[in-house]
Amino acid sequence: MNLLHANDRAGEYPPSWYAATRADFPALPPLQGAVRADVCIVGAGYTGLSAALHLAERGLKVIVLEAHRVGFGASGRNGGQVGSGQRLDQDALEAAVGLDDARKLWGLAQEAKDMVRGLIAQHDMPVRFYPGIAHACWSAGEVKHAAAYADKLRRDYGYDQLEALSKDQIARLIPSGVFAGGELDRGAGHVHPLNYAIGLARAAQGAGAVIHERSEVTKITHGAQPVVATAQGQVTCDHLILACNGYMGSLEPQVAARVMPINNFIVATEPLGDRAREVLAEPVAVADTKFVVNYWRLSEDNRLLFGGGESYGYRFPDIVKTVRKPMLEIYPGLRDVKIDHAWGGTLAITMTRNPCFLRVAPNVLSASGYSGHGVALATLAGRILAEAVAGQAERFDVMSKLPTPRFPGGAALRWPMLVLAMTWYSMRDRLGL
Repeated sequence: MNLLHANDRAGEYPPSWYAATRADFPALPPLQGAVRADVCIVGAGYTGLSAALHLAERGLKVIVLEAHRVGFGASGRNGGQVGSGQRLDQDALEAAVGLDDARKLWGLAQEAKDMVRGLIAQHDMPVRFYPGIAHACWSAGEVKHAAAYADKLRRDYGYDQLEALSKDQIARLIPSGVFAGGELDRGAGHVHPLNYAIGLARAAQGAGAVIHERSEVTKITHGAQPVVATAQGQVTCDHLILACNGYMGSLEPQVAARVMPINNFIVATEPLGDRAREVLAEPVAVADTKFVVNYWRLSEDNRLLFGGGESYGYRFPDIVKTVRKPMLEIYPGLRDVKIDHAWGGTLAITMTRNPCFLRVAPNVLSASGYSGHGVALATLAGRILAEAVAGQAERFDVMSKLPTPRFPGGAALRWPMLVLAMTWYSMRDRLGL
């Protein structure tokens, strides 16, 4: 199944609140005929657009090919959270790659957050960065772990923005009464994800990059000068960057064997007005500790944007029904509230939840599989890919050391195995284990 077309209309954004409130960005023409570039980038999400911006700033001729619209995929549909650290916590990274590289990875993640804020300001993007992400714990054991982790980051990494929250403190922040405690990261934040993608696209164009929308790549011919073909044209380039994430399909088997596309779903309620205080006492974003994670925040017009639910198929389910259930478990008082927007999207995970940085060939690079932690990390990935193309691959090599093994059975069996794993972990969530 081609996920580029399984759930969406060709060349259109999904019916999301983000699309309804997006900044102006006129449609760009598809690729026509044969052209030449120093670098061709497949995918106009955060990774591809950031790479295009940083390569164009170096004076290279850059062409970006996007199957639909800028920010069409996960970059324009996600929860907008700009989190701290890598997808795995520092304890796990220290065990996986050693203390020195774990410290480098923490530094890269801090740079990634700073990049998002800095690029928004530098390029006067049509998006605002809101500080604060809370992590809401369901059990006393998780609360204890959160407090210990805040202490570790303060002691070992000099990070003092993470505050442990007691049951009473989190109840004041999240007035639902269901959580045992948690933590609040004042150094993290959240954005309107589609407008951030549009801001990156505008910045890349301003630096000289050329973006072609409605230009789905149908074939890649590798060699000293890769040739990237679409239905109406082709790009011959010196370097190729694959920035497709969950929409890679069969374009590159080496990546597909390590990176799994999965769907996630979000709803936007009607504006809540004064009832917004029943949801959050501060304009922070939230994620809980369930394996099938729930995440939410308030929009600028006081809607609850709530993501969650589970579905084991590439076709989107009844999204309102899927997401409303976990939403009402946390906020039962919103049972009468109307849902104005409901949408799904495809992100990508890896076996270890580490991002997958891969050198497919000497002149072909890929970064993907951010596992729900991509707003900041994908932006940084674009800069790191640009550095590697320019011959400065040290940071690319650090990221590529993160373990991202092939799924057992490769691309063919990864989906059935994920279904089994998700069924098991969602059962644990329901049992409170």
